[in-house]
Amino acid sequence: MTKGSFVQTLVLTDIATGWTECAPLLVREQRLLTEVLSEMRKLLPFALLGLDTDNDSVFMNETVRDYCLAAGVEFTRCRPYRKNDQAWVEQKNGSVVRRTVGYRRFEGLEAATVLARLYAALRLFVNFFQPSFKLAAKARDGAKVTKHYHPPATPYQRLLADERTSEEVRLRLEALRGTLDPVRLLQQIRAAQQELVNLADAPVIGDVTPLTAPTLEQFLSGLRTAWQDGEVRPTSAPKPQAKRLRRRPDPFVTVTTRLREWFEAEPWRTSRELFERLQTEYPGVYPDGQLRTCQRRLKEWRREAALRLVFGAAPAANVNSSNACPAVP
Repeated sequence: MTKGSFVQTLVLTDIATGWTECAPLLVREQRLLTEVLSEMRKLLPFALLGLDTDNDSVFMNETVRDYCLAAGVEFTRCRPYRKNDQAWVEQKNGSVVRRTVGYRRFEGLEAATVLARLYAALRLFVNFFQPSFKLAAKARDGAKVTKHYHPPATPYQRLLADERTSEEVRLRLEALRGTLDPVRLLQQIRAAQQELVNLADAPVIGDVTPLTAPTLEQFLSGLRTAWQDGEVRPTSAPKPQAKRLRRRPDPFVTVTTRLREWFEAEPWRTSRELFERLQTEYPGVYPDGQLRTCQRRLKEWRREAALRLVFGAAPAANVNSSNACPAVP
């Protein structure tokens, strides 16, 4: 749902190297956009020469135009009237932002702060340790399209291999690369993801005590068996849904005990037979439309009886008989 104000992400992608920077935007406002853009320019290992943006009012306005003119940045817009109007950025929206942050709705300053800390670790992990393919050539033969790619490389490797990169930038990047630990960065990313999930899901699951982030040693010991658990990103798990309760009064609340006695005495009787017996004893009280509700009730009782017969005990967690259950065919 896009109604109201929520935290969004500003993504910058260099076409030549694939270098990607992300930053949270607390609100969609053009003045805030230019301030965040100024901070992101300080993180770029090269000068920002041009800015090609979406055809959006938060970008296409006098504030951003004047900012680019003052900074000496060429300001252009992406191809209009195309679904994939900003191909390079939309690719990173999927492979970097959505894959890491997920699809939850984040609101408020606290969520923006955690998201900024997540992106601070993510930019180093993606740009220095995550290789990607880059298209080299594409040929079309009728309906068949053949694509050829360069060998996979990280944005850091492409930047060092580019002859336009100055020696000062090379030395600075190499020094930074020597101080980075990909495992520690991944641990920081997972901890920030868990904080975001706790913030986004708190109104649904209630107030809970935030989980303590594992130490680096605990994180390392878990990597050996992490593949057995499948997907480990906290943001990939779906948001828990509120339990749906009964919306209407239980029509059998006064005869549940009576109906249960009939069922236990003659468990081979069908739901329809017991319901018709109920209609006979209470004429005009239970219309035919309540047969489905009776079927759901007896289905749960049959499940309990089957478990007692097979395992000698009732199920550990019985479903409340007043809750809706799938109907018996």
